[in-house]
Amino acid sequence: MVEILAVTPGVAAERAKWRYNGRVRPDFAEPVAKGAESVWDYPRPPRIEPVAKTLRVLAGERLVAETHSGVRVCETAGAPAYYFPPGDVASERLQPTGDRSVCEWKGVAEELSLEGAAPAAWRYVEVFAQYRQLYRWVAFYPYVFECYIGDERVTAQPGSYYGGWVTDTLAGPIKGLPGSENW
Repeated sequence: MVEILAVTPGVAAERAKWRYNGRVRPDFAEPVAKGAESVWDYPRPPRIEPVAKTLRVLAGERLVAETHSGVRVCETAGAPAYYFPPGDVASERLQPTGDRSVCEWKGVAEELSLEGAAPAAWRYVEVFAQYRQLYRWVAFYPYVFECYIGDERVTAQPGSYYGGWVTDTLAGPIKGLPGSENW
């Protein structure tokens, strides 16, 4: 059963603290080439979008996840995070670490490790109603795995907190480095 969270005054205050919301690009936003996307055009609250291309995650030569039914979550200033339906993930290789984090938009996520190693992925185990589609779907850190959208290997979003997948057609700057905490 999906655990739905209530929006408390504290959550509302966290949502209100963000400086940018995708309606206007800041002066420091990078130019956007034809066929590219700016992370500054993504909205807050974040938007869930279906992904038409195959998504794959590899640990060395071993396939950890592959889906033709993935979604991405696009939020102002961040690279999109890509989510896999639970049935398309080799879940026997992932174990909860016991650590949790809270996203003021999506809910409570539990951290997952690959066969007991460092944090490698996460999934939401309690969600706000708008994000119920993400309940127990798995997202992977591209600094831990080889992650692909179609044939393109993605790179990791700056820093180690966010799990966004950076592609060649993404314009930033992308949050994650020191000084970008309130973007």
